[in-house]
Order: sequence, then C-alpha cells, then structure tokens
Amino acid sequence: MAESPSFSSSSSDVGSIATADQNAGRSRVSADSTQVVPTEQSRRRWHDVFWLGIFLIHLIGLGFLMGVLGLNRFKKENRLNIDRYTAGISENEAGLTEDYWPLYAVAGGVGTLLGWSWLLLLGSRANQMMKLFVHILTTYLAVISVLCFWVEQFFWGVVFAIGAALQFLYVISVIDRLPFTMLVLQKAVKMVWNLSEVMRVAYAFMLVVLFWMALWSFGAAGVVASSMGDGGRWWLLVVLAVSLFWTGAVLCNTVHVIVSGMVFLVLIHGGRESASMPPNSLVKSLQYALTTSFGSICYGSLFTAAIRTLRWEIRGFRSKIGNNECLLCCVDFLFHLVETLVRFFNKYAYVQIAVYGKSFNHSARDAWELFQSTGVESLVAYDCSGAVLLMGTVFGGLITGTCSGVWAWIKWSDRVIMIGSTSMLIGMVLVGVAMVVVESAVTSIYICYAEDPLLIHRWDTEFFNQMSETLHQRLQHRSARAREVLTHTSHDQLDSRIRENSSV
Repeated sequence: MAESPSFSSSSSDVGSIATADQNAGRSRVSADSTQVVPTEQSRRRWHDVFWLGIFLIHLIGLGFLMGVLGLNRFKKENRLNIDRYTAGISENEAGLTEDYWPLYAVAGGVGTLLGWSWLLLLGSRANQMMKLFVHILTTYLAVISVLCFWVEQFFWGVVFAIGAALQFLYVISVIDRLPFTMLVLQKAVKMVWNLSEVMRVAYAFMLVVLFWMALWSFGAAGVVASSMGDGGRWWLLVVLAVSLFWTGAVLCNTVHVIVSGMVFLVLIHGGRESASMPPNSLVKSLQYALTTSFGSICYGSLFTAAIRTLRWEIRGFRSKIGNNECLLCCVDFLFHLVETLVRFFNKYAYVQIAVYGKSFNHSARDAWELFQSTGVESLVAYDCSGAVLLMGTVFGGLITGTCSGVWAWIKWSDRVIMIGSTSMLIGMVLVGVAMVVVESAVTSIYICYAEDPLLIHRWDTEFFNQMSETLHQRLQHRSARAREVLTHTSHDQLDSRIRENSSV
C-alpha cells in the first residue's frame, strides 16, 4: 500500500483526506446515500449458486448419514445391520446411542448458556469480558494439557500445551494493540446493544443451531457407541466435525450478513429512528441473506476463518522476529502468500454482500481495494478484535468440552477425548453465533469509515477522532519502515558496487 505523505497530525485532516480519496475513486456513499442502497438491493441477483448447491447436498447427505449412524445403535445394537460392513475393524465393545447422547445434550445446554451469557455480559461488562478472554485462555489451555497428561492422553496433552504456548506468544506479540482493540470492541458492542432486533436474530439463530446439533450429536453418539476400532471411529468423527464446522460457519456468517446490513444502514442514515431508514430493513436483510446471498455465504465460509487465523499468527510472529534476515525472509514469503489470499477471502466481504448483494469474491476484492485506496488497511491490520472474539469462542468451547469430558471420564474413561473434543466443537459453534454479532458491527464500522469517515464522525465524534489519530500513527509507522527498507537497500547496493569496483 502506498503511504500518503499528505496525512497530518490532525484527526480532522485525516478524515477529510480519506473522504476526498473516497469521493474521487469510488463514490458509494454520498448525499443521496439513502437512495443508493435500496436501489442496489432491488437489483439483486443470485450469486455463487454452485456452492449453495454443494452446501445443500452436503447438508442432506450428512444429515441422512448421521440419522443412520445414530439409529443403528438406538435402543438396540446393530439395528440396521451396519456392523457387517465393519466386521474386520471391530475392536471395541459396542454401546448404545442413548448412552452417549445425554453428554452431547449437556454440551448443547452449556454452549447455549455460555453464548447467551457472553452476549448479555458484553453489553454491560464489555471491557472486563474482553480482558478475561485474552488473559485466561492461555491458563485454561495449560490446565487442559495437564489434565490430558494426567489421564495418560499424551498426544492431546502435547496438542493443548502447544496451543497454550502459541496463545501466550500471540498475546505477547500484540499486547500494544489491545487498548485500541478494546476501544473498537466497546463501540461495536454499544452499536449492537442498541439494536434489540439484532440481538433477537442472534438468539433465534442459536436455536436453529441447537436443532441441527440435536441431529449431529445423534450421529456422533452412534459413532462413539459403535464397535469399530478407534481409528475408524476417529475418521468418522473427523468427517462429522468438518461438516459441523462448515455448517456452523455458514450459520454464523448468515448472522454476520444480517447484522452487517443493519449496522451499515443505521450508520448511513444517522440512526435507527431516522426518517430515511428503509422500512422492514431487518426482514429484508434476513431475506437477502437466506436467498440471493446464501451461496456467497456458503462459499466464503469454507476459507475465511482458516485464512484469518493464519494471518493473525503470521502477523504476530513477524512483528517479533527482529533482525534475523533468514527467518524474516521465510515468514515474509508466507505473509505475502496469505495477504494475497486475504484479498479474495476476507470477512469484510460480508458487509458488501449485505449492502450491495455482490458475489463473495467480488465483495472481498472491493472491500480490500477500498481499504487499500483509503489507507484504512493499516488500521484494519493493527486491530485484533477478530482474534479477541475468537479467544472468547474457543474459551466457551473449552468450558463446554470440559463439562462433557468430565462426565464421560467418570463413566467411560476410554472415550473421554472423543466426547470432549466433539463437545468442544459444539460449544464453539454455539458461542460463535453470539460472538459474530459483535464482529459484524466491527466490520461494518471499518467499511463505513473507509467509505466515508464522516459517517463515524456523525455517530460518535470522540471515537472518530481516536480512529483517525490511530490511522495517522499507523501510516507514519509504515512510512518510516518503508524509508528504512529503502535506505538499507540503497546502502547494500552501494556497498556491492564499491566491492565490484575494488575487485576490478
């Protein structure tokens, strides 16, 4: 991204320049913005239909498979005579689906309770909750690691120990960014907390997730109860886990699109009660998310989470390397590779999908080019709000997995990891539905700030000044680093020429 020397230390200057750049390059938000968005919405077409079809086929196919797997062990062993296909790998004493299904019911109940609690506490104790997510996750991962070693699950003990170490290193690497991150999260919580209909959407989708979890856990319980060896059961559970991850991501990102559309409209029209606010805006956002834009949501949900997590880790590690040129070269290669992927797969695409109804790749590219052209990309890269919310999601999942895992250890100590890990995934999906409401507001705030900084100024002047000042500092920092690299390169070239002349 080219650095702009015209940015001054004044926050208002930063806002004016960003506004001028936006009006010159991509005038999407203007004085007649109240007419622009509805016009775009009325022309919506279906996008990424192929991925919509793949997702629906996957949903029907996996739903049927889970029903069969659970029913085969429900109240009667081998009810559907499936064991004849696994006779060669039968190594365990068979159980019944209803033996393990209540443990997943506990996971669903605990995950729902944590999701609702997180959402309510964020409204009243946002700062304390965010600090809790950041600081306690490392400790909790370490405790789980010790417990795994105690029950002689050495592989999982090492996995959780590595997770605790990575979490600790990441927090250390971004500790200076946390004050700004907390500020952005508090403002996002303030925004969604004032939109009661948005909160109701989150609760409703959590119930939808619970209905799917009932079927999913029925199949998972049937797998755990089967007579197959650990290898066969683990492979089946991995397939079910991938399915649950994609389905959960699709549901979370559907909420993301609905909430983003609402927040964007509120910021553009100057408030929920504004006379220019389109009628039935929530219903329209829900309609678009579940029809014309649903294929784009399914497509983006396959990649965005993994790429975002990888990008956070690489950025945090890269900032702490120092002068180790060999290691920095390797990390830079990975960094630029991930940055290229981010251009086409980023969470800010969901705001563009919500407002303009574009395809996912088109939305992701436009969002990234918008950030690049206005300089807001440096602010987005500095913010760690997505990582903090992910910590809250993982923390909720760990608590859920622990509750089911402890019960499983009391009754069936040999199957505690299977039940605990799959219950953790259930908890993460349920808590993730709550966390994505706040993340949606964050993404909408950044898109609006890039589109027209005055939208944020009109909503919260103090927050606008703090964002503009941070943006100015980040642009100065990048300019200084760029000058340092150019100077270092020039000196190296000069030394090389001197050596060549000396040898001649």
